Amino acid sequence: MHKRDTSDIFRQRLLALIERSGLSRSQFASRAGLDRSTLSQLLSDVNVRLPRTETIARIAARHTVSIDWLLGLSQQDQVAADIVSQMAIEPDAGSPADERLLSWHEEARGFKVRYVPATLPDQVKTEAVIAHETGRLDETAAKAWAGIARARIIHAKRTEHEIEVCSPLQGLEGFARGEGIWRGLAAGERLAQLEQAARLVDDLYPAYRWFLFDNRERFSVPYTVFGPLRAALYVGDMYFVFTSTEHIRELSRHFDNNLIRNARIQPNEAADYIRALMPEVR
Repeated sequence: MHKRDTSDIFRQRLLALIERSGLSRSQFASRAGLDRSTLSQLLSDVNVRLPRTETIARIAARHTVSIDWLLGLSQQDQVAADIVSQMAIEPDAGSPADERLLSWHEEARGFKVRYVPATLPDQVKTEAVIAHETGRLDETAAKAWAGIARARIIHAKRTEHEIEVCSPLQGLEGFARGEGIWRGLAAGERLAQLEQAARLVDDLYPAYRWFLFDNRERFSVPYTVFGPLRAALYVGDMYFVFTSTEHIRELSRHFDNNLIRNARIQPNEAADYIRALMPEVR
């Protein structure tokens, strides 16, 4: 980011802070340890100079915002990244999906979403697979969850929204054979899942693109990057959510350069690969 860009963003966000505080400019300057003339200079359109680091830190601390946000390095003004509960469905919940997660997808409309799933991608799962995977869901809740997941990519196809998925070949192969967590899921249900996944991958291409990498060559924890806005790492019972521009860029680079660039199966090959696994279902 150029110095002019940084100073412009700082000025805009400083103005937003002043307005949000309800203070006069003189009062705001006093609380930030500035004199009125210095504040006026910082707010001037022709100014490209940033205040000293300690001044920026004092403004951030007094108004409970992050330094990254003031300098345009983050889209969120909170001091720290959010840590939120995992998307879950409770028996008495009004919605089968975490509203926070849905809002992140909505915010990312028009941007590319990069997604490394923990198992199979949510968007292609059948109701039976969701119910088996989570255990506690009844059939109605599982069906609702699956419907919401698929609605995301149908919506994406209509709005030129892109979703790229990257996951290990071994995950699909293990699913077809009923290994690991899939042990106990009936062969008929696994076959139905593979058929549905292949059909959806075909129907939704190119808005929805599923890459497959070899887990012996590459590794990744589950995460989602919601365009340039935020990235969420899945850690079992919660998400760690990052809004720092640098964190988002690093995870995007990992996805693009480490996973996709080394993918063994490309999106236009994914449906055929899935169908080729069907004879392994026993």
